[in-house]
Amino acid sequence: MTDTVIGIIGGSGVYDIDGLQDANWQSVKTPWGDPSDDILTGTLDGVKMAFLPRHGRGHVHSPTTVPYRANIDALKRLGVTDVISVSACGSFRNEMAPGDFVIIDQFIDRTIAREKSFFGTGCVAHVSVAHPTCPRLSDACETAAKDADITVHRGGTYLAMEGPQFSTLAESKMYREVWGADVIGMTNMPEAKLAREAELCYASVAMITDYDSWHPDHGEVDVAEIIKTLMGNADKARNLVARLPALLGTRRDPCAHGCDRALEYAILTAPDARDPALISKLDAVAGRVLG
Repeated sequence: MTDTVIGIIGGSGVYDIDGLQDANWQSVKTPWGDPSDDILTGTLDGVKMAFLPRHGRGHVHSPTTVPYRANIDALKRLGVTDVISVSACGSFRNEMAPGDFVIIDQFIDRTIAREKSFFGTGCVAHVSVAHPTCPRLSDACETAAKDADITVHRGGTYLAMEGPQFSTLAESKMYREVWGADVIGMTNMPEAKLAREAELCYASVAMITDYDSWHPDHGEVDVAEIIKTLMGNADKARNLVARLPALLGTRRDPCAHGCDRALEYAILTAPDARDPALISKLDAVAGRVLG
């Protein structure tokens, strides 16, 4: 067993955690550059917590410029075992209304301008993301949402677009009607892929702010309305997060779904052919298997 350390990556509108004891903003250096911001650490109900505002305090990073690799590496360096992503999204389903939360279980990655892996020339690795989120963590998020009286939908496909612009009407209809996506956002990819490479359990809580542009009664995305809904969602998200320590506990067994062993057979490059410079950068992410 290991100590549970819950890492929260807060999206639009979620910039801190209420009630942290011994709260401290820590600067974490990584070989992948600086993370989005300092990381707020402390304990909540006896469980260690680490909070990272994805866009930085003041919302300084666009979805494309978020330093995803540095963020995941920094959380790993702090001993985080379980990552919960909280992010705003649009909905493609009438029944998934603004103000509702969705516990994501699948992604379609349409991002095109981001570094998506810690690995590459000199150390090649392939991890499976067939099931990109951790069912155990998703269970906890669903229970926490229900306990907080949040309308929550279990299971949904998140279409990750590059942004920063919102979808055209044609794109919105295609994602909904042809591809079968349930929600759309700009930040969960490559974040989920990188968390898997770093052998971190990952769950995604998508907070619906609008119906995207497909909805006949909704019209084009209205940023003013999104911000209004987003502020209400942020309060709900803090209530959800406050319930996670009691559900996850202070100690955890190895992940029953293998998230914490994703690199077991993933690295293909022979030891004598590995690039020492890249290997040194992988000390936190892949140190368990690289020795």
